[in-house]
Amino acid sequence: MKKALQPIVDKANIHELTTRAIAEIYPSPGALEKELQSGKRLTAYLGIDPTSPDLHVGHVSQLLKLRHLQKLNHRVILLVGDFTAMVGDPSDKTAARVKLSRKEVLANAVGYRQQASKILDFNDPNNPAELRFNSEWLSKMGFEDVLELASEVTVQQMLERDMFQKRLSGNKPISLHEFLYPIMQGKDSLAMEVDIEVGGSDQIFNMLVGSTFIKRHLNKQKYVIAGQLLVDPSGKKIGKTEGNMITLNDSPLNMFHKIMLWGDGITPHALELCSELPISEIENIKHKLSSGELSGIDGKMFLAETIVKKLHGNSSATQARREYLDLTSKVSSPVVTSLQSAAVTENQNIIDILVESGLATSKSAARRLIEAGGVRINNLPIGTDWIVPLTSEELILQVGKKLHSNYRLLNIK
Repeated sequence: MKKALQPIVDKANIHELTTRAIAEIYPSPGALEKELQSGKRLTAYLGIDPTSPDLHVGHVSQLLKLRHLQKLNHRVILLVGDFTAMVGDPSDKTAARVKLSRKEVLANAVGYRQQASKILDFNDPNNPAELRFNSEWLSKMGFEDVLELASEVTVQQMLERDMFQKRLSGNKPISLHEFLYPIMQGKDSLAMEVDIEVGGSDQIFNMLVGSTFIKRHLNKQKYVIAGQLLVDPSGKKIGKTEGNMITLNDSPLNMFHKIMLWGDGITPHALELCSELPISEIENIKHKLSSGELSGIDGKMFLAETIVKKLHGNSSATQARREYLDLTSKVSSPVVTSLQSAAVTENQNIIDILVESGLATSKSAARRLIEAGGVRINNLPIGTDWIVPLTSEELILQVGKKLHSNYRLLNIK
């Protein structure tokens, strides 16, 4: 008979889990630390809806929290919300999500295990991470089951949520099914009988509904670890909704390049969320940046190499840095000073820039150019979701062949 796995009780390690990159912990950080020091093996989960085929760097912080718990010998579950994705999470949304079909959701979810395995260990012989799908229980619920859980959450609680208040004040519709989403997420906690849920701070309401269900139906405490969101220096979230995401499937070079386009001030924040670098070292980097001992560009270079190393390995990170420097040095020649400039604003979309700068005759033509791989920033191809970052780096836009007339030096207002 296999011996039950014993959790590792390491106070310093547990304290870092409950303090690093944290927005809130419910009911309190102290209560969670006490539970983790009790020697009891806990079950923790992170849920991700497959609304697109790729996980992105915004998921890395939560995946690292789950990995931290796995290393402490707790049971961890990555839950794919294949059922909830068909409904759509209203959290932090100014309009209802576009509903996805079952076929679209399953197609999106195909690569989630492979991508998550860059951080979680699904093959650990003693404590493998588990992959589950919430259609396992949600698709089997009858109307009576839904009504029973719905009776435990009030309309007033729902309407207190910020995004619903914004919609009401803006006379935008709120669909009834959006009220049911937190109930379904709460059912996830109940069905798996979890002790901990990990998620971003934009998920706090949904996660606390699960805590309520666990308390009422299983008479135990469920802890909520709400992590900080990865945001740029202006406070804007980095992710698929905002059109500035870096996917876990991006090549090392593209990942490196996209990180270099983030604002200079993001480095300490992103290192805390997206790496396992000791906090003391991050504080040292923060001090060097503020004192001028380390430039913003060099700080981001270190950040990019650190993240690429975590997701692609040491050799890939080293090569990506080398290739990036090689490519950007080619556009930073004396010729650049004679390029025609294009006035742009922070967060402006590349499609609008191409049209306004005269490099594309229309938005549809701009989109075709981008999709054909003919549009580059600093010699690296970009997608239709590219927006102007807040950065001190020189940005050179190129369309098509290497002719002087096909370049623009982007002048950020």
